[in-house]
Amino acid sequence: MQECHGKVNIDFSGLKKIALVGNPNVGKSVIFSHLTGMYVTVSNYPGTTVEMSRGAGTINHQKFEVIDTPGMNSVIPSSEDEKVARDLLLNERPDIVIQVADAKNLRRTLLLTLQLQAMGFPLILNLNMMDEAEQRRIDIDVKKLSDLLGVVVIATIATDGIGVCELKAAIGQVAKTGEKYKPKPLPDNAKEVRERQRREIDIYDTVVKKMPRGTLFLERLGDFTIHPLTGLPVLFFVLWLLYQVVGVWAAGNGVGFMEDVVFGEYINPWAIKLADLIIPLPLIKEFFVGEYGVITMALSYAIAIILPILSAFFLFFSILEDSGYLPRLAILLNRSFRVIGLSGKAVIPMVLGLGCDTMATMTTRTLDTQRERIIATLLLALAIPCSAQLGVILGMIGGLSAKATMIWAGVVIFIFFLTGYLAARILPGKSSDFIMEIPPIRLPKLKNILVKTMARIEWYLKEAVPLFIIGTMALFVFDKIQVLELIENLASPLVVSFMGLPAKATEAFLIGFFRRDYGAAGLYALAKAGLLSPTQIVVSLVTITLFIPCLAQLLVMIKERGARTAFYIVAFIFPFAFLVGGILNFILRYFKVAL
Repeated sequence: MQECHGKVNIDFSGLKKIALVGNPNVGKSVIFSHLTGMYVTVSNYPGTTVEMSRGAGTINHQKFEVIDTPGMNSVIPSSEDEKVARDLLLNERPDIVIQVADAKNLRRTLLLTLQLQAMGFPLILNLNMMDEAEQRRIDIDVKKLSDLLGVVVIATIATDGIGVCELKAAIGQVAKTGEKYKPKPLPDNAKEVRERQRREIDIYDTVVKKMPRGTLFLERLGDFTIHPLTGLPVLFFVLWLLYQVVGVWAAGNGVGFMEDVVFGEYINPWAIKLADLIIPLPLIKEFFVGEYGVITMALSYAIAIILPILSAFFLFFSILEDSGYLPRLAILLNRSFRVIGLSGKAVIPMVLGLGCDTMATMTTRTLDTQRERIIATLLLALAIPCSAQLGVILGMIGGLSAKATMIWAGVVIFIFFLTGYLAARILPGKSSDFIMEIPPIRLPKLKNILVKTMARIEWYLKEAVPLFIIGTMALFVFDKIQVLELIENLASPLVVSFMGLPAKATEAFLIGFFRRDYGAAGLYALAKAGLLSPTQIVVSLVTITLFIPCLAQLLVMIKERGARTAFYIVAFIFPFAFLVGGILNFILRYFKVAL
């Protein structure tokens, strides 16, 4: 096997279609990247691909459209993502179906293989992760497997690019045969199902040999993270390490350098001098370098405050993803999530929400029932801060006492479980059974970590910076037409009297609707200017954490759950966040809690 690289073409018109299908977490997205040259999110846990990705590539001088589908265990769907994959196969009738498979779990693979064959698809079986099969001393006779199935079988190690050339050659060969999809009904009577299961077992026993081996160190480590007695200390250590990396190091050193040196000594002074030279109108000059200037506020917040924190979080999160820790966290927290009407499967969207609540809301479609999807969407919108927001929060609260951190985290966690508990009692239905594939614990690969981190930083710069500029422009206009002052006056009884915050904090909540991290950055600026006391910092951070979702998340909520459900969620969150903030302010001041 060897490594090779293909050319990329993005014109889909008239192209033959290749559909990548397979069980969750088998490397479909890695194969997609090799065939198209496009990067998509690749993680060591199931549920990463929640909707189809399309790309085009030139393979052996022939152009193809390549479609990456969500994971499926069977062509008879039991979840929404499986239905998406099954419907694509039936509706688009791809010219070639490549089943990407985990080589060390061949028995589970064969169930889907025989179903795809029975439906009449031109099929290539791609046995991926051959290195992990070899580590577990699993020997697969690839040629015999190909003969028994009657399909081309290609072995790969996709993360290293090994075997990709052979896969591309196989695609070319199958394409040349001109074999077409021949629709066949999937056998559903008991006799035929039993026959398919018997054949699956026979094939497996014929081609697979397992050699005796000892338990690998990483397997022991994986077991260590699942059991409560050992898993909880590991979780607390991971959270402490996250706090140190993001809240202390990145928020302290990274933000300090970017804000005080890069922007404070170079960019902002240079921009102000340049504006003085070339912009004669004071209003236009203020638009760029004033109090609500595009450069002095929008770019300062987005680049100087958010970017260093976000980069550190993405780096840390990519390591967790690549290691395979997240599914084990789902198992560890399964019992706790039962209290709020969810299974441990919902832990994955919640953890993904710490990266981006918008994407996490999309992944709730992997949950089994509509009730669970609504509860998870509500909790993501209410109590899960996105990476940039969380980073700013950790940076602000890192300068206070450990007690302040515990109060913020304790209140948010309490509200998370209280809201989930009540929602589970109000919404009809029961929690689904918890069934999740546990991928192996792996040593994270530096290349994967860096590629994912850079891709997410690029995504942030493309999506967030324009919204920061739009939000700043809105503040500038509101300030000039005195609407901002009116809003502050109207909100004064709530923000100043009830929550004990300065009227200026109203701006942070206002721009938080564009992006919640933008609102958190506004609070950060107030705290750094000495306008917030420790008590006010804690109250404001709890409120901004529970505040209404940003514009992008709201749009995805409407898409995934419908406008009516999204409206009810926002109508509940908006007053509830301020209510919690006001009650917390009263408690801290009444009991004179020193922070």
